Amino acid sequence: MARRRILSNKAKEEIAKELGFYDTVKEQGYGAITSKDAGNIVKRAVEIAKAGLNKQV
Repeated sequence: MARRRILSNKAKEEIAKELGFYDTVKEQGYGAITSKDAGNIVKRAVEIAKAGLNKQV
């Protein structure tokens, strides 16, 4: 079964800008960031999703 992309590249780029390592992503790709930074992208995406759900309630 193919994995479905849940987080768009645009969203990941915006979060990387917010967290301060977008230059690395832009120059070398996501493979060049640390696992900690990748985890921080996911953590921030979850925070954004939760905030969106709270607005709907």
